[in-house]
Amino acid sequence: MRELTVDLGERSYPIYIGQGLLDQAASYFQKHNIGNKSPLLIIADSNVAPRYLAKLEQVLQAGGYKTASAVVPAGESSKSLAMLGDLVGKALDAGLDRKSAIVALGGGVVGDLAGFVAASYMRGIKFVQVPTTILAHDSSVGGKVAVNHPQAKNIIGAFHQPEFVLYDLNTLQTLPPRDVSSGLSEVVKHGLIWDASFVDWCEANAEKLLALDPDSLGYALYKGCSVKAAVVSEDEKEMGLRAILNLGHTIGHAIEAVAGYNEMQHGEAISIGMIGSAKLGLRYGAPEEVYTKTKRVLAKCGLPVSLPKHYDVDAIMAAMMHDKKFKEGTMVFVVPTAIGKVEIKSDVSVEWMKEIVEELKLEAEQI
Repeated sequence: MRELTVDLGERSYPIYIGQGLLDQAASYFQKHNIGNKSPLLIIADSNVAPRYLAKLEQVLQAGGYKTASAVVPAGESSKSLAMLGDLVGKALDAGLDRKSAIVALGGGVVGDLAGFVAASYMRGIKFVQVPTTILAHDSSVGGKVAVNHPQAKNIIGAFHQPEFVLYDLNTLQTLPPRDVSSGLSEVVKHGLIWDASFVDWCEANAEKLLALDPDSLGYALYKGCSVKAAVVSEDEKEMGLRAILNLGHTIGHAIEAVAGYNEMQHGEAISIGMIGSAKLGLRYGAPEEVYTKTKRVLAKCGLPVSLPKHYDVDAIMAAMMHDKKFKEGTMVFVVPTAIGKVEIKSDVSVEWMKEIVEELKLEAEQI
């Protein structure tokens, strides 16, 4: 079992990564002073619930906890204000009080949604992240919680840190191949912004990662979480450094919005976004390797490296204008300057971005 700490002073919390941790969940809840007199609400999605919800409830109940559960439809469309209202109703029905906790059992969608329920219910109660996807190694760390608006992703949200993150690697073994690739997008991202040698490792071990080799997966997730923890510890509320975690996300979020949050998985959209950011890096003078290597590593991880032809460029640009990072006619972008290094540029022209999105539609699928 590997352990990391997100260092936020009095609000610091650990990330536990290992096999079989779900079987020990109650002891972790007790260790982190989550009392058993107030009920817990476990939120899972329709894919995860049949596999792991009953098990988690049994473990917690055996440890003396009272649990209630809510199952939401799998997919980004569940991150809505309507679903938030439904879940608050479930929390009220279950008798949750200020000493209760919300448990997010699932991927990034469930983590964001359950975390925002916890942040808003009674003005904020405790919550615990129990990620079950590779993608969630990114979203479960750092306390960003949110729901979507039809015009913009994650525009309604808060910073609300979990009490701890319990990452049982055994839950990843049931992931469909597409979800595995999608999750690896954020793994590679952490290397691209912080650690060139880790990008090399991802390229060399892509086949093992896609095959869900436990040793390779454990190492990759530990490295990815390490980067996220280090960045969040320095800049919790995204006043500066934390923005580098958004590499590829401005374009990616716009693609997701245009796709209606269902056709394109998050990691797939972010992969295309990182290709766009690499193209932008070339315009700022980055070496050609930034583009070619980014594209090659993402493709080896089974990710898309071009924008499907049926996506409308003007619609993607309009979605980008709603992004939180759009200001006064220019856009703020995380721009790679080398593999493992990025800069934040606040003067990226809309015209440049439109040209890059058009180029992404013309990208050759071959490496």
